[in-house]
Amino acid sequence: MTTATALPTEPHVMHTYARVPLALSHGQGCRVWDTTGKEYIDGLGGVAVNTLGHNHAKLVPALQDQIAKMMHASNYYFVPGQEQLAAKLVEISGLTNVFFCNSGLEANEAALKLARKFGHDKGIERPEIVVYEKAFHGRSIATLSATGNEKVQKGFGPLVEGFIRVPLNDIDALKAKTADNPNITAVFLETIQGEGGINPMHIDYLQAVRQLCDENDWLLMIDEVQCGMGRTGKWFAHQWAGIKPDVIPMAKGLASGVPVGAVIAGPKAAHIFGPGNHGSTFGGNPLAMRSGIETIRIMEEDDLLANVVTVGDHLKASLAKGLQAEMANGQVLEIRGQGLMLGVALAKPCGDLINRCAEAGLLISVTAESVVRLIPPLILTIEEADEIAAIVIEQIKKFLTE
Repeated sequence: MTTATALPTEPHVMHTYARVPLALSHGQGCRVWDTTGKEYIDGLGGVAVNTLGHNHAKLVPALQDQIAKMMHASNYYFVPGQEQLAAKLVEISGLTNVFFCNSGLEANEAALKLARKFGHDKGIERPEIVVYEKAFHGRSIATLSATGNEKVQKGFGPLVEGFIRVPLNDIDALKAKTADNPNITAVFLETIQGEGGINPMHIDYLQAVRQLCDENDWLLMIDEVQCGMGRTGKWFAHQWAGIKPDVIPMAKGLASGVPVGAVIAGPKAAHIFGPGNHGSTFGGNPLAMRSGIETIRIMEEDDLLANVVTVGDHLKASLAKGLQAEMANGQVLEIRGQGLMLGVALAKPCGDLINRCAEAGLLISVTAESVVRLIPPLILTIEEADEIAAIVIEQIKKFLTE
C-alpha cells in the first residue's frame, strides 16, 4: 500500500494484532486520515465504537469540559454521572438497574457471574449456562469458554466448565439439550453475532427462548455489546422481537470511543450482586459517564435511530443490487444483518479484501474468514453509504474474478 513505508515498527508492543499497514492520524465525521494524509471513509467505526463518528461538534466540547473537572473518582464514593447514565439506560431498555465497567468482555464476565450466583442462590452447586455455536463474548478465560470459536480458544485450555452449546435458531435443539437438566441457570446469546459472521437470531426464536426461560426460571442474558446502542435502528437489537431479557451486557458504542461497559439487569437479576460480589476500579468513572450521557443525548437530538434504519436499508439494498450476479452464481452467499450492522458473506475466505478496500479508501473488516463486515458510525449519510457500497462492490467483483 502507499502508506506502508510511513508505518513505524513496533518493537515494544506485543504482537497480538495482524495490523493493516496504515496508521490513523485524525478523523472528521465518517472520514479518517492516515499519517501520510490519505483519506478513508470509515466503514468500521472503530469496530462499532465510534457511534458519533470522529470529532463530533457536540461531543468534543462536553468531554473537554469533563476532563477539566474530573476524569476519575473512586467507587468508594457516589459518582453522580453513574445514576444519570443508569437512569437513561433503564429508560431505553425497560429494565431496572445498571453496573458499570470498562469493556464488553467485562460486561459479559459480569453477566456470567450473575448467572452462576443466581444458581448458587437457588441451591444449584454446579450452575450451567447455555451458549451458542459461532458466538463471541470476549477473550478472558470465562468469556473465551463461552465463545464458540475453537480457533481463538486454541492454546488456552483448560477452558472453564459449565457451558452447554447449541446451534442458532433451533428451538428444538435448545429444548433437547436442556431437557431434564436441573443445573441450567441461564441462556446467553447475541441478538446478531458480530465476530461469528453477522448471524441474526430470528424474531420467533428469540420469543421462544424468552418463553422457555420463563417456564424454567432461567435468566435470559442477551449480549448487545456489538449489535446494541442503536446499531440496528432500535436501542437494542432484541427489541425488534418485542421481548425483554433479564440481563443486557453492552459496551462499544455506548460512549463513542471512551472505554465503557455496562450490565443492565431486570428485576430477576438486578439484586443478585451485593457489596463485595463484583467491582471495577475504573468502571463508572466521571469521564466515561459523561461520554455515555452525551452520546445518548446527541443520538436522541439528531434522531439517529431513524437515520440508521433509512441509511442501513439503503446500503443493504445497494449492496444486493450491485452484487446481484455474484449472488445468483453462488459466489456471494448472502447479505445479512440489520441497520448499520451488515455482512456480505462470500463463498470463500476473503481476508485480503481488508487491504484492498483500504487501498481504495475504505476501512472495513472481515469476520468469520469470509464475511465482509460493515459497522460504520451511526451518523452515516445516504451519500456516504453510496460511497461504501461502490467500493465494496468493486473490490468484491475484482476479488472474485482473479
